[in-house]
Amino acid sequence: MDRTHFYDQEAVEAWWSAWQEDVGTGRIGAAGRRPGDGRGAQGGGSGRAQRDRAVAIVLAELRQAGGYRRGLAARLARKHGGGERSWQRAMTEARALYEHRQDQNAEEDADTAPRAAQPSP
Repeated sequence: MDRTHFYDQEAVEAWWSAWQEDVGTGRIGAAGRRPGDGRGAQGGGSGRAQRDRAVAIVLAELRQAGGYRRGLAARLARKHGGGERSWQRAMTEARALYEHRQDQNAEEDADTAPRAAQPSP
């Protein structure tokens, strides 16, 4: 047998208000989580600034070396301090940027290259 459930709106609103105070949030579905996107330093703040500096250092190394070289993250950790895993994460981000820029440069070179004359029929 199907039943219809009726709720008193005031009771529901009182419960919701108490729950928000208890959890510490006013957003539905947030469940009291701290601000951020759940992806660590990519959410912003000083951690993101440190990552940006690390990515810039790695990009410079990639340009100097002409691409990725094995062991680069470990060498950067020894040279600049910090954990090797942090440098590996910066390396992953920098490699994506580096390779994307390489692809863009290749496309630009292909667009500006002179085209061979096609014989007319």
